Amino acid sequence: MNVNTKLYLKKNLRALLRGLRQEWKALTIIVFGNIVTAFAVINFILPYRFPDMGVSGLAVLSNYAFGISPSWVVAIGNLLLLVWGRKNLRPRFLGLTVCSIVVFSLFMSVFLAFPLPLNEDRFMAAVVSGVLKGVAGGMIFNAGGSGGGTDIVAMVLRRRHGIEVGQFSIFVNLFILALSLGIVGLNSVVYGIVGLYVFGITLDNVMRKFDRRKQAFIITNIPDEVSLFITTRGKGVTRIEGKGGYTGQSRPVLISLLETRHVVQLKAFLQEKDPKAFVSICDATEVLGKGFKSWKSL
Repeated sequence: MNVNTKLYLKKNLRALLRGLRQEWKALTIIVFGNIVTAFAVINFILPYRFPDMGVSGLAVLSNYAFGISPSWVVAIGNLLLLVWGRKNLRPRFLGLTVCSIVVFSLFMSVFLAFPLPLNEDRFMAAVVSGVLKGVAGGMIFNAGGSGGGTDIVAMVLRRRHGIEVGQFSIFVNLFILALSLGIVGLNSVVYGIVGLYVFGITLDNVMRKFDRRKQAFIITNIPDEVSLFITTRGKGVTRIEGKGGYTGQSRPVLISLLETRHVVQLKAFLQEKDPKAFVSICDATEVLGKGFKSWKSL
């Protein structure tokens, strides 16, 4: 090994370690989320012959029809999609997606070896599968990751042709459900739709929960004290000079994005220090920037 090769490997190793240090939180969440998803698929979808979504859906159908291990179908299918779309995917998205695929495929095999006892209540199984996958999916998406499969195709098509991700996902999943009808029958498809519906609701709520903040507009006679109260709790505050439309009086307006517990504390503080203050609190469903959701997660 010559000197140039050694320097190249050393440089890339340092870059890899630096990337891992920066992304360890996202990687931890993505690993946990994929373990939960694999657990849901193996224990609450596969034993009941329910349909699923995306590459995972094709994997469980191949198991029902031909007895093929779903972990192999997930791994090979996703590998082919990554090779096809690699030029249109950002390095971070690509790296986190590879992590998802490896963990998901590995733990599908693990849970196949240690299955849970079968429960006779198929409706409960469908609901539980939807809740588990929805929570896990919300965690993965909020970390800026992807579960692979149709997410890869959707991302590539959006970049190449401007096709909306939601529209693409609907058509693909409808196609998979149509295939499922001929393999698992109408009864299982209906239960599968219940699970997918619960998954969608849970996913939306988890994603909103992670991003949700309270936006506070405050007009007070003690703006400096209020600003200090907010900043000592690790939150920022912006001061804008306002003017009353009726009185014509100039007064500062404070704007801050807070967590729910901080809003409770702020109201108690104003009740004691300035009971004549005017406060407006509203939900901010997504907040991007320093101290909140990173732009890298988009």
